[in-house]
Amino acid sequence: MNKLKILATSPMGIEAIVAKEVRNLGYECQVDNGKITYMGDEYAIAKSNLWLRTADRVKIIVGEFKATTFEQLFEGTKNLPWEQFINVDSAFPVSGKSVKSTLHSVPDCQAIVKKAIVDRLKIKYKQITWFQEKGPKVPVEVSILKDIVTITIDTSGSGLHKRGYRAYQGEAPLKETLAAALILLTNWTADRPFVDLFCGSGTIPIEAALIGQNIAPGFNRDFISETWHWFNSKVWDEARTEAEDLAEYNRPLQIFGSDIDHKMVDMSKANAMEAGLGDLIQFKQMQATDFRTDLEYGVIVSNPPYGERIGEKEKVEKLYRELGATLQMLDTWSIYLITSNEDFEELFGKKATKKRKLFNGFIKTDYYQYFGPKKRV
Repeated sequence: MNKLKILATSPMGIEAIVAKEVRNLGYECQVDNGKITYMGDEYAIAKSNLWLRTADRVKIIVGEFKATTFEQLFEGTKNLPWEQFINVDSAFPVSGKSVKSTLHSVPDCQAIVKKAIVDRLKIKYKQITWFQEKGPKVPVEVSILKDIVTITIDTSGSGLHKRGYRAYQGEAPLKETLAAALILLTNWTADRPFVDLFCGSGTIPIEAALIGQNIAPGFNRDFISETWHWFNSKVWDEARTEAEDLAEYNRPLQIFGSDIDHKMVDMSKANAMEAGLGDLIQFKQMQATDFRTDLEYGVIVSNPPYGERIGEKEKVEKLYRELGATLQMLDTWSIYLITSNEDFEELFGKKATKKRKLFNGFIKTDYYQYFGPKKRV
């Protein structure tokens, strides 16, 4: 197949990290709000799905055009080469969204796009009756922003944050993709100690272990594009073989996770075992303020409580003060904490070296970064 225009979708605020990952895979890319676009073939799609730690999904851009009328939307969609991606048996559900556009009725837009695809395929496949759609699913999305229509096909299926290891989770789990982004924004390298003092269900330590041993985050899951008729299965086999060859399973790591709740510690251990990393990560039930270590030049990455629930604010503010007193003793360590509490620096007792705005789900947060000294060689 000819080169395809690929779209890696990204949470707001971490587009630059996703773009860096794409470039590390060997593809030049363009960065926009929430999306990174680049050209590639089937192998690029397989590699992107397997390796992108911080992207939400990998999609194929089938076409882009302007439309302010339903007729323009219909004709623009019908002119696209749908027969390249959808065969006579494929199921092709259409989802949609519209922002600041003349065509604002999403159900109508979805119906028109569906009809246009069907009309095109009826001509190509000389099909008179309705398509049965009993074969592999090819999810189509119509997205309209300021009257510009972008029609894509999702190659991932489940979002890329679903690595396949999280069998258990707490009430408000941190997405695996955000956890990976928090780590990639630090100065951590695999030869340094890594600690999460509020590990919850273990997502941050597990993502650190995957990064530390260069294990592809999508290695243990399936992707919807593996079922497509035009996608050569050998491509996936080659991409997975390459990922296996690049993994450094013997690289030693010092990764530690703790939580005050023993149930969360048990969850973390179970999830780490599911990921095949149970022997690599130490988990312990402990208050964050009890943390002590003789190790030097380590990195702490944590997602502490935010205190957003009624009655929790004072308790969390007290925790931040005590945490600041505890961690100030780690003079060679780098510390990275994400929270929605706008008074965090004052409570923690120290101004951050750098602060970055990020979204944890729909919650606006700041990522407070305290850089330690460079490791002496």
